[in-house]
Amino acid sequence: MTETSGLLGPAEIRGLAGELDVRPTKKLGQNFVHDANTVRRIVELAEVGADDVVLEVGPGLGSLTLGLLASGARVIAVEIDPVLAGRLPETVRHHLPDARERLTVLGADALRVRVDDLAEAPTALVANLPYNVAVPVVLHLLAELPSLRRGLVMVQTEVADRMAAGPGSRVYGVPSVKLAWYGRARKVAAVPRSVFWPVPNVDSSLVAFERGEPPENADRDVVFALVDAAFSQRRKTLRAALASWAGSAGRAEELLTAAGIDPRTRGEQLDVDQFAAIAAKV
Repeated sequence: MTETSGLLGPAEIRGLAGELDVRPTKKLGQNFVHDANTVRRIVELAEVGADDVVLEVGPGLGSLTLGLLASGARVIAVEIDPVLAGRLPETVRHHLPDARERLTVLGADALRVRVDDLAEAPTALVANLPYNVAVPVVLHLLAELPSLRRGLVMVQTEVADRMAAGPGSRVYGVPSVKLAWYGRARKVAAVPRSVFWPVPNVDSSLVAFERGEPPENADRDVVFALVDAAFSQRRKTLRAALASWAGSAGRAEELLTAAGIDPRTRGEQLDVDQFAAIAAKV
């Protein structure tokens, strides 16, 4: 591979994959971005720069990693595939030799990453996330890493819609409320299938989020258990849906009334603050 300061294109991606004998797997959700303009757009929308420590989950062959490093940011890349994790520093050395000291590679499952695993406190999450674990990864990292103030993640469009949905929306549900606990999420752009190799059979979108203050006077674990219960039977009223969680339908009605919520309401109509208000009455 020749040394270049550019980003990875289709030829480089296929060349690297062939060299490493990498065959993208659905199990790991591997779809590699091979379009440099898409990488530049992601970095621009993420608004990262020299003051940031970026946490990138699933860097794969390094397309987005190179774009993030080109912004001047320091990057902590978390990669579960040992072959890809082992090759990433070499790819950066070839393409952006001056940036190699700003890259740290952590060979790990992002769902198991703890704050003590990281030498620096990341300020932003920017990642092309495996579609099958996108929401659990984002929620885990926001819970575990309070230094994360904002992020931009590429996920399946259907997942992006759920992450950014507000009360009353047809797709509003558990991911929407739990992400709202940490801050505000919004869908910012669509990503065409053609920028990936292999081409996925689903559409992708970018979701941005900014951390805010969680609701006051409520325990997160209690709120999240309440949210799970409310949406487990989303066609039912909260009085019925929360009966098991509260101990009885009567007790659920007492808690709802005390929180100022009509027991005939359905979970999809409440925002995170209202769920917190119910949990505070437990």
